[in-house]
Amino acid sequence: MLFFTLVLSHLNHEKYIARCLQIAKNGIGTTRPNPSVGAVLVLNNEIIGEGFTSPYGESHAEVNAINAVHDKTRLKEATMYVSLEPCSHYGKTPPCADLIAKHQIKNVVIGAVDTNSLVAGKGIEKLRKAGCNVMVGVLAAECKKHHKRFFTVQDKNRPFIILKWAETSNGFIAPLTKEESKPVWISNTYSQQLVHKWRAEEHAILVGTKTVIVDNPTLNVRSWTGNNPIRIVLDRGLRIQKEAHVIDKTIKTIVFTELEKRASSEYLIFEQIDFSLNVAKQVCEVLQKYQIQSVIIEGGLQTIQSFIDANLWDEARVFVGENEFEDGVKAPVISGNLIEELKVKNDRLKILVND
Repeated sequence: MLFFTLVLSHLNHEKYIARCLQIAKNGIGTTRPNPSVGAVLVLNNEIIGEGFTSPYGESHAEVNAINAVHDKTRLKEATMYVSLEPCSHYGKTPPCADLIAKHQIKNVVIGAVDTNSLVAGKGIEKLRKAGCNVMVGVLAAECKKHHKRFFTVQDKNRPFIILKWAETSNGFIAPLTKEESKPVWISNTYSQQLVHKWRAEEHAILVGTKTVIVDNPTLNVRSWTGNNPIRIVLDRGLRIQKEAHVIDKTIKTIVFTELEKRASSEYLIFEQIDFSLNVAKQVCEVLQKYQIQSVIIEGGLQTIQSFIDANLWDEARVFVGENEFEDGVKAPVISGNLIEELKVKNDRLKILVND
């Protein structure tokens, strides 16, 4: 039968794809380099099984959704909703398209087509050849937004890049001088905890030499539950102090330097680049080599501005605190599309995307 003869209305299709996206959020930060996909099985307008992508190397969303259905005979009459096209190739796990076909699931509704060259429509083709009725593009924009990290890697050959900083109400991100080697907080504790949540969601976190020397940050998720991001440090002349947290080998760290490549270990890797050329571009190329899917850049000014000037950023998250500095380091200069402005207690949070 043709797919448009299904009893379910288009609004119902959107409802269940929205549910796919809702549950897919549970896997963010654990599935990379795979995307965190959501899958829902529906029969007679009732969800009979659902699942999201397990940590890398384990089951995909479609497998988890099918496994959640005790009576597999019900699958033949069910509709599978999935936020991203089912895979059609062998990787760490067998193709999900084959499993859907094996269980003779009649109808499959897909949010977005996978642009990975290993899939890129092949999953849809395989399902149709197996006799499945396939609908593509339900809530496509929302699905692409959810899978933004994955799509950026596939389509732009670089990680998804988030710029993050906090600035005073009069536009400074740091005082000109300070007495202690620790951060001067502009945002409140709620905003600081939110940043740790973001860190748990991203693959890596990047800072420059001055930030490490002045603040000695740990760059972990101590105020949230989740995986610590890989630490990325720009240290042209290897000036960072030996006792700095970022090179304590407790978390995998990649240091970019212009000096001859130093001996690396499992948790401390040195990469040589030319700091007289486009640093942001070279960093992206190296991070792509390590299959790093996303990076949140936390400063300071020179580091953030270099990515802005190279037009290598996707999203900016800017906290504006209530306090003021008489003088200080001016905030980065950025132009983008302001898509959201929120209140985090007494802080303002502005979210911009790069058009």
